Amino acid sequence: MNAVTTGIARTVGGWFAKAPEQAVAAEQAALRSDRFRLGREPEWKRLEAIVKRMEQGRVRKLSDEDLLALPVLYRTAASSLSIARETSLDAALVGYLEALTQRAWFLVYGPRASLWSWFKRFLGGEWSASVRGLGIDLAVALALMIAGTAVGWLLVASNPEWYYALVGSGFADQRVPGASREVLRGTLFGNQGQEGMSVFAAALFSNNAQVSILCFALGFAFGLPTMLLLIQNTALLGAMLWLYHGQGLLLDFVGWLSIHGTTELFAILLAGASGIHIGRAMAFPGNASVLDAAAAAGRRSAQVMTGVVLMLIVAALLEGFARQLVDSTPSRLIVGGFMLVLWTGYFFAFLRRRLG
Repeated sequence: MNAVTTGIARTVGGWFAKAPEQAVAAEQAALRSDRFRLGREPEWKRLEAIVKRMEQGRVRKLSDEDLLALPVLYRTAASSLSIARETSLDAALVGYLEALTQRAWFLVYGPRASLWSWFKRFLGGEWSASVRGLGIDLAVALALMIAGTAVGWLLVASNPEWYYALVGSGFADQRVPGASREVLRGTLFGNQGQEGMSVFAAALFSNNAQVSILCFALGFAFGLPTMLLLIQNTALLGAMLWLYHGQGLLLDFVGWLSIHGTTELFAILLAGASGIHIGRAMAFPGNASVLDAAAAAGRRSAQVMTGVVLMLIVAALLEGFARQLVDSTPSRLIVGGFMLVLWTGYFFAFLRRRLG
């Protein structure tokens, strides 16, 4: 028992001996934190005040001196945070500096433009400049779409069974080889409120939207899948053009399609050109590395695809409203032609801006 008692006494005595040492160490750490804070706190407070005003949208009330001092104060706070972490200062101080530097970082290096100002710049020339930057890729995509339409027409003209392979069941419905003129004409006029036409138009829009996204997404495979998709999608169009041509309704079908089709097909053209642009940059990177060339092409193509999404939304609105209101071929051609001239003029005639 004496040995046990002696051991306990020694342990307790060791605790009491260490307690003053720990207290001294904590006191010294607090003292270091206080000294560290006193020497730099005025700059932190100034930075915090500037950040708070900018977050509240009161930038105009800041002086030129404060605006010029913002990046310097941010770097000073970041340096203080690094020192505080390395020297194990108190957690409250480290947490304060972490929060302050994060807020200041977004103001110094983060995006400075609002969504509305970005949207104005985007429509005010950045989008059209990116489209023009695709250059030869637009010509290649257009040639492939024309070729696909011709291939679809020629295939079904040589053997009508090709129609069922090119035009899926979601598109065919009554529009099949052998259908009478009255049946085909009935799909174009006087039935805007019928559910069947809405389903067909929705299926057509969904198909074109998927094709647009895939054309862009598959561009990384040197653009080959993108080219095949352009040909396949427009072969469907060629087959349907052949079908209506056989009953003397080609112009009426073009008019029905043009209301939203000129916008949708233009969107597919841009999406296909974007995918080809990426693929061409990877296949022929020039003096840059493949990754650098693909990254540069990807940034430009991504901006074009942002506009493609807007075009598809416009096409959906045209399909949902204009097609319901316009029921004559001349009026439909006017609407479709106007949209085609509008897009062509926007991209290639008016908003000229050099690429950065």
